[in-house]
Amino acid sequence: MPATTDIERRDRALIAFTILTGARDGAIASFKLRHIDVAEGKIDQDARDVRTKFSKSFVTMFFPVGDDIRAMVADWANYLRREKLWGLDDPLFPATKVALGDSLRFETAGLDRKHWSSAGPIRTIFKEAFASVGLPYFNPHSFRKTLALLGGQRCRTPESTKLGRRILAMNTC
Repeated sequence: MPATTDIERRDRALIAFTILTGARDGAIASFKLRHIDVAEGKIDQDARDVRTKFSKSFVTMFFPVGDDIRAMVADWANYLRREKLWGLDDPLFPATKVALGDSLRFETAGLDRKHWSSAGPIRTIFKEAFASVGLPYFNPHSFRKTLALLGGQRCRTPESTKLGRRILAMNTC
């Protein structure tokens, strides 16, 4: 995926993050920079801030899907913190800023320091990314299903399957 503009960088990191974490699109839309710990390889899905299923808080470890995927997410988080000087309460994946352009029409004007109000824009990003390379659309939830299949292949005992994500993320199945 291209990564020339802030929007392109965000979109690429968003897809990489979905692959890396298997997070639900509703949760992704609400993550703040405070919730990601790249060094530890985890995200804190704190239900006070993150739109989690059944409003439950939990920690998600990164899946072992490749250093390149992890680097895209790390680069994005570092970019927001160091280059854009965003704080811990700013969105990890900010909404697109729209402003009145020179042609007196609304145009994309970079990143807004706001969260998306829904997961709709995330699904649109996925649709456009797949279409741009001639692939059929795979929604964000399909990555969760793929990661579950990976866990099923790697985790052979009931104990390891029960621990699921944590075991798989630590590569110990």
